[in-house]
Amino acid sequence: MTEGRAVTSTKTGPSRFQRLSGYAVVLLALALVGGLYTAFAAPKSNAADSTSSEQSMAVKAGRELFLQGCSTCHGLNLQGGAGGPSLIGVGESAVIFQVESGRMPLYAGTVQAPRKKAKYSIAEIDQLAAYVGSIGGGPSLPKGALNDGQLQMGGDLFRTNCASCHNFAGAGGALTYGKYAPPLSPSSARVIYTAMQTGPESMPRFTDNQLTPDEKKAITKYVEFITKAPQPGGNDLGRYGPVPEGLVIWLVGIGALVGLTLWIGARA
Repeated sequence: MTEGRAVTSTKTGPSRFQRLSGYAVVLLALALVGGLYTAFAAPKSNAADSTSSEQSMAVKAGRELFLQGCSTCHGLNLQGGAGGPSLIGVGESAVIFQVESGRMPLYAGTVQAPRKKAKYSIAEIDQLAAYVGSIGGGPSLPKGALNDGQLQMGGDLFRTNCASCHNFAGAGGALTYGKYAPPLSPSSARVIYTAMQTGPESMPRFTDNQLTPDEKKAITKYVEFITKAPQPGGNDLGRYGPVPEGLVIWLVGIGALVGLTLWIGARA
C-alpha cells in the first residue's frame, strides 16, 4: 500500500519580518537625514537670525544717539534743516569719517570743520552709522582689515591722486577760500578709508570704479606708514626732503664751524 504525501506550495513573496525590516530601514534613513539637517542647517539659520537681531539693536541704539546729539541740526528723520544737511543716503562711511575724526558734532560754524577729539566711542559710532545707513543706503566699510594692501602700490596711487593737496608726506596744505587739506596724522585706517569713499569738504569722492577696494586699502596702508613709521635717522623735519635737511646743516653745522673759527682766532 503506497502512502501519499500532500505537497504543500512554497510562498515566494516577502515575509512579514522582511516587510517590517524594510520599514525600519526607511525610518532610520529619514531620522538620519533629519539629524544631519538639524546639525548643519539649523546653526546657519540661528547665526543669520542672531546677526539680524544684532543689526536691529544697533539701529535702534543709533537712533537714540542720533535723536540726542544730532537731530537738532539734521532733523528728527535725517531730513536736514537750517543747521545741517540731509543725511538720507549718505551711508555708514560718512558717519564714521565725520564722527570718528571729531569733526561732528560741529560746535561752531566755520569755513571747514576742524578735526578734534571724538565725542563718541567706536561702538557708539558704529551704532550711529548703522542707523544712518539704514535710511537710504550709501557706502559702507568692507569686511576685514582696511590696511592690508600693497605698500608700493599705495605709494604710487597716493602720489598720483592725493599728494597734490595733502603733500607727498601727508602734511597737508592750503586750498582756496580759506579751506585746507588737513594733515593725515593722526588718522585711523577707518577715517582714511572712509574719506576716500565719501569725499568730505573739498576732497573728491573715489568710487570703486575709480579706486578699487584693494587700491584704497593700499593707500590706507601707505598713509599709515608715512605718518606712523619710526624714523631711524632722528627727526624727520616734516619729511620735506633735502631742502630742510640742507638748511639745518647750513645753520647748525656751518654756524658751529664759523663760531669755532672765531673762538680760535680770538684765543690766538
